[in-house]
Amino acid sequence: MQDLIPLWSHYQKGLREAGCDEAGRGCLAGPVFAAAVVFPVDYFNPVLNDSKKLSEKKRSALRTVIEQEALDFAVASVSAEEIDKINIHQASYLAMHRALDMLNVPADYIIVDGNKFVPYQTVPYTCIVKGDGKYLSIAAASILAKTYRDEYMHNLAAEHPDYDWLSNKGYPTVKHRNAILQLGLTPHHRKTFRVTDPQLRLF
Repeated sequence: MQDLIPLWSHYQKGLREAGCDEAGRGCLAGPVFAAAVVFPVDYFNPVLNDSKKLSEKKRSALRTVIEQEALDFAVASVSAEEIDKINIHQASYLAMHRALDMLNVPADYIIVDGNKFVPYQTVPYTCIVKGDGKYLSIAAASILAKTYRDEYMHNLAAEHPDYDWLSNKGYPTVKHRNAILQLGLTPHHRKTFRVTDPQLRLF
């Protein structure tokens, strides 16, 4: 794995920032998870980075570090049923809002991975494209959201082994899509996500 560039500790210097990110947006099954992380002002960790750039083992180890060293953190989710009702975009924002609701340390400012966000109460915010590879609190949120969601899908996998959730975590892999086309949807699938689109069919 290539060397990772250390991330920025803050976006607005001197403010208590909550970094937010989600995991599972593109999945066919399971909830979307989001996390909010507040680090001490000028916190630094040279190995903390975007969850997608880290191995599963490194993410797991960093999850423990984040939970020990953050001023506060929270992880929340929005179910597949809720996603079908309000769409995945709104569900992602809702999951972030739920995480922010759970914080005991109020944030002065919010920084969010991506280019869109629904305002949270009256707290000012900034959207940062690829923010999980630029700011520590967003990177930490990406790690927590990813590891908590993976753990959730691991627990579900025993109920429906044919869908290979232990490996794909609900993402649209070849084996997962074929299982859906052969066996149908489980109660944990997002029923508004199109799986039989011609571009996704594999037979």
